[in-house]
Amino acid sequence: MAEDLDVLTEIAHFLDAHTEMGMRYRFTMLLDQFARSLRRELDYRVEAKNLTLLRENLGDFPRLVVPAPIVDYTTARVLTMEYIGGTKITILSPVVLLEVDGAGLADDLFRAYLHQILVDGFFHADPHPGNVLVTHDGHLALLDLGMVARISPSTQDRLLRLVLAMAEGQADNVVRFVLTLGRTDQTFDRAGFAAHVRELVAGNQDATLQQLQVGKLLLEVMRASGRAGLRLPAELALLGKALLNLDEIARVLAPDFNPTAAVRANATRILQRRLLRSLSPGNVASGILETKALVQELPGRLNTILERLADNEPSVKVDAIDEATLMAAFQKIANRITLGLLLAALIVGAALLVRVETPVRILGYPALAIVFFLVAAGGAVTLMLNILFKDR
Repeated sequence: MAEDLDVLTEIAHFLDAHTEMGMRYRFTMLLDQFARSLRRELDYRVEAKNLTLLRENLGDFPRLVVPAPIVDYTTARVLTMEYIGGTKITILSPVVLLEVDGAGLADDLFRAYLHQILVDGFFHADPHPGNVLVTHDGHLALLDLGMVARISPSTQDRLLRLVLAMAEGQADNVVRFVLTLGRTDQTFDRAGFAAHVRELVAGNQDATLQQLQVGKLLLEVMRASGRAGLRLPAELALLGKALLNLDEIARVLAPDFNPTAAVRANATRILQRRLLRSLSPGNVASGILETKALVQELPGRLNTILERLADNEPSVKVDAIDEATLMAAFQKIANRITLGLLLAALIVGAALLVRVETPVRILGYPALAIVFFLVAAGGAVTLMLNILFKDR
């Protein structure tokens, strides 16, 4: 696997450096994200910690089961966990599907992933159907926590607003929130990108899961972003991969499940949980300390501002352009124009002197005219070389 990753890294570097697609999509960055996830999968102690953390995070979803690791029998090369009996989603018979609450399980699974992504910032990145069991008591078991991903709080906020905007069919807000997630380059086509996203949002609004694939939609937005010159975080590629697998599972459990309605129904609950997380003792203590520092420093700062206003000495610092560099550029332009006029005058003067008969001649022409021509030619060549090799 390490050798394969090395080969893929060389290919990604080549594509990023020599192809327009590589410059837009930055394959090296995407591959690095996947490589880190794959390497983490090789250490089963990391997977054991992931199992424990996900079990705790999904405590509010009783119908979702995550096997507990047996720590005393787990090493970097051996993972031991509790046994969970069940049937893989991929081989469920229609009879079994009739006996389980498919719609309820699909809703729980979707809500759990919204919670993982938008509240916890830690989610199971490989929920393909082979890693999901329907247990004998009608629950869903999530297996194989080797590949996980984490999302920063700031990215979570943007993703939450993006998901809500997509659920409400607000295409302009979708464009705005996608732009806050990425970084544009000089070739960014905002108008074309906005038109493409509006088309995607309008075409998927109020669609059932049979017509709508959430992961595919996210990857289509990423593809449109890359084509338009907008680079999105590499974590979104893992998120799109996870949601693609989630789409397939939900289609098996409940083909008529509507993810848009689920987002709308759970938006308030997600906001409440995010608010409660932000009110943790550590965050509250940090806010109190910052407020204390503000209160202590405010009188002195206000006094300084009022004194400057009273003395008519307020000043505003604006970081705009470098005036010295700008004036030097103007001076260079003026010098080039002046030198060009002088060279043109020499050429005109030499042309006029050709008709003046003089005793001293060079190559059959008046010597002074030839001297003027040579000086003008030398000056022109020097100016051209200076422009080609020194100007930026």
